[in-house]
Amino acid sequence: MKINKSTAKYSAIVGIGENLKKKSIETGEEYLFLNRGINQVVNIDLSEIIPMLDFNSAKMQYYPNNKGLPELTEAINKTYFGDKTKTENIFITAGGMNALYLTYRTLDVKKVFTPAFFWGAYTNLFKICKIPHEYYESYNELYENPEKFKNSSIIICDPNNPLGDKFDDEKLIETVGLLEKHNVTVVWDGPYRKLFYDETDNIYERLLEFDNLIITDSFSKSVGLSGQRLGFMHSKNAEFNEEFSIRLLFSGNGINMFAQWAVERILTTPEGKKAALNFRTKTVHDIAKNIEFLKNHGFLAEEFYKDSSPLGIFVIINLNYEQLLEYNIGSVPLNYFTLKKNIDTNKYARICVSVPNEKFEYFFKKMIK
Repeated sequence: MKINKSTAKYSAIVGIGENLKKKSIETGEEYLFLNRGINQVVNIDLSEIIPMLDFNSAKMQYYPNNKGLPELTEAINKTYFGDKTKTENIFITAGGMNALYLTYRTLDVKKVFTPAFFWGAYTNLFKICKIPHEYYESYNELYENPEKFKNSSIIICDPNNPLGDKFDDEKLIETVGLLEKHNVTVVWDGPYRKLFYDETDNIYERLLEFDNLIITDSFSKSVGLSGQRLGFMHSKNAEFNEEFSIRLLFSGNGINMFAQWAVERILTTPEGKKAALNFRTKTVHDIAKNIEFLKNHGFLAEEFYKDSSPLGIFVIINLNYEQLLEYNIGSVPLNYFTLKKNIDTNKYARICVSVPNEKFEYFFKKMIK
């Protein structure tokens, strides 16, 4: 048979995880899986949410609305946008990757620019969508030379994966405004932000002033439901939304109703808000403790955070994959996350710091002489 080859590759990061699991089984030793991109400090407690969902109802058992559960899009509008957008601008997707994939299948752009250090899946996504991929050095480059990116698309991910770096919101919003003047389509990919910010955060509400901007987000990080594969896309462009809706329909004929209903309950009910707050509080606490430990013992690669602060669920450390593996710690080599050639990526690794602080320190203290 003939095949339309995408030239994309199966995720090497997934392969790393499979290899670590194999080693753990073969040796009987415990491994710290910091290669994974999920929150592992604590699971969100859904014990008070599940009884609210009627599994025998038509809502649960019939085909879902293509755009998503209306109650959920309303909840997203209120929680993320301060009730300042229209629900028809919000589309529920099967996770953040699905939102990004459908976005770039819908957009007609000649080139897309990501940060110099970016989520590895971007590369394969752009290959499948047949869009050339380049990178910008920093947000300062976007701010100082917006004309360089005319008629292209820019991805802003803040906090970032893999660095976990956080930049000044005011500067970022000003940068988006400059890019819009040069017909740049900005895709604001923000799955990590709501883990660290509560309902008073109004960044998405402020981004509504821009017409040439698309927001993609997910609930994998903010409420710890990676396994439910639920996210959303927001755009004010009616023509884009019409085409996106068609592609969304034929990519899956609706999104899992259990996931949608559960998240809607989390966002709107006292029990759900309490569960989300408890999850975020414990998770953010241990992330901060883990980053502090890395700093205090010289493990954090400080050179990557000269103009920013490490805030996300990932950081870069000045130990490589092999060095960490000697101590049963999983990681991902830095070269998986950049196209840059003027850096010795073999010196560094990306690790997930969203794991219990006690276990994190237990493994890393073995490396301290």
